[in-house]
Amino acid sequence: MENIVDDHPMKLFFYTIIALIPLICVFFFLVIKRWPAQKAMPLVYLITVFNAAIIWQVPIEQIMAATIDGAITACQILYILFGAILLLNTLVESGALSTICQGLLQLSGDRRIKAIIIAWCFGSFLEGAAGFGTPAAICAPLLVALGFPPLAAVLVSLPAQGIPSCFGAVGTPLLLGVATGLGLNDLPVVNQRLAELNLTFEQYLSQIAQKTAVIHGLVGILMPLIMVMMLTRFFGKNHSWREGLEVWPLALLAGFCFFLTFILTAFFLGAEFPSLLAGLISLIVITLVLKRGFCQPQKVWDFPPSSEWNETWGIPIKSTTRPRTHPIGLKKAWVPYILVGCLLILSRLPIFPVRAFLLSVKWQWNNILETPISTIVQPLYLPASSFILVVVITYFFHYMGKQRIINSLSRTFLTLKNATIATLGAVSLATVFVNSEINALELKSMPLTLAMGISHLLGGIWPLFAPLMGAIGTFIAGSTTVSNMMFSLFQFGVAEQTGTLQSLMVALQAGGSSSGSMFSINNIVSVCATVGLIRGEGLVIQRVLLPLIYCVLAEGLIGIFLSRF
Repeated sequence: MENIVDDHPMKLFFYTIIALIPLICVFFFLVIKRWPAQKAMPLVYLITVFNAAIIWQVPIEQIMAATIDGAITACQILYILFGAILLLNTLVESGALSTICQGLLQLSGDRRIKAIIIAWCFGSFLEGAAGFGTPAAICAPLLVALGFPPLAAVLVSLPAQGIPSCFGAVGTPLLLGVATGLGLNDLPVVNQRLAELNLTFEQYLSQIAQKTAVIHGLVGILMPLIMVMMLTRFFGKNHSWREGLEVWPLALLAGFCFFLTFILTAFFLGAEFPSLLAGLISLIVITLVLKRGFCQPQKVWDFPPSSEWNETWGIPIKSTTRPRTHPIGLKKAWVPYILVGCLLILSRLPIFPVRAFLLSVKWQWNNILETPISTIVQPLYLPASSFILVVVITYFFHYMGKQRIINSLSRTFLTLKNATIATLGAVSLATVFVNSEINALELKSMPLTLAMGISHLLGGIWPLFAPLMGAIGTFIAGSTTVSNMMFSLFQFGVAEQTGTLQSLMVALQAGGSSSGSMFSINNIVSVCATVGLIRGEGLVIQRVLLPLIYCVLAEGLIGIFLSRF
């Protein structure tokens, strides 16, 4: 079937502009108008529906089916959020979080170092194990509990998630997203390339994973330093970049430990474990280094007193929980997080039989409203189920009383109240946007048309912009996996047309989609909700542009360099 814009540049330009409208509207309402996401996202969803129905001429059944699929996906995201927030609130009520905070204070009283340990090291481990925005949902509230302003906690947690999410959830963005995007060895154009290289599809995926690890991991070396520089510039009393540079030895050590483990794991163990092991090894190394007194800054840096905080920073958390008569020990306090990590690993590794059981418990809806759209829910496999199981264990293990349990539940539901409408709107607009390929005009879907228009203008320098397209895909869909599904084949095709190595271009897509996770509306809405940052989404988008631009530009420059060989 020939696309009606293939030989008509003006038509391609027109439909590219139309496809850009939802993105422009999101930016306008959240950043320019500073609307709360619960107001902006439903409106942008309606605008997307209008574009799909009137301009793209997508059948109403297809739009409704995509909306249903989006609502189901949003419910899964909210379920994950519920589990993550409930776990945190349970540890607050049990007193474990207070003990953890005291333990971290003993490592260093410096807020910059805490950001590196929690957001970068611990967050990378959680991303590798769970994905789904879990790191920011756990790390940001933990930082707030340590005395960080809510906005500061969000702005260090999101960039830290932008590097490891290319292999998040035990390799899902690559093993599911890229593999599905390339047709799961069922497309002639891919099969022809595999025959030329004398590779199996699995071997080709392994090559892409290795290139992704090298390119994206190399960019990630500087990310801990960028995080702490943002922290001191936007939230320090002196508004200084230099104060962030003062911890450069520890920041670069954390970045280099991550990079080295990242690439070694990708080359020798596969795509399942680079983020998980890189985060864990970095956490162990940094802890040991600090305990031995190395890489400690001369001056301890802290935020101004909360009475001097800007109103946009959010409200500091003041615990109203009565102190326990018998405080929980440090090892016992960390047990719930250790259990979460163990359960997630057990549920993700194919060698353990529990994974097959969890995947077998599912609810599936094929051909929603007699359309090609289908959805599947595997509730026990979602990370939230592990969180909730650990919460129940913690109730007994930490000897929590009835009132403390009620407090943790009520606080969790109150937090989720503000995120529900925004999440439903954001995910539904993404599913309508992605599923617009069935239409009366025989157009490609909106994201693919957008990609065609941009690549048509940029031609041979496309490797510079390939990561940006991956980031845009994640911004739209709220998922690195979905971005890779949407654009991997497109990137493969552009590489074939321009004479660039296809595996390199797809690796740039995977890296860009990972960078886009820090800019994803879904992630931003979710993490703002976990720390009670109301009406802060637009400001978060503004500030997170800095690390995003660094990532996609650095990856693009590396891509241009490698494409010349």
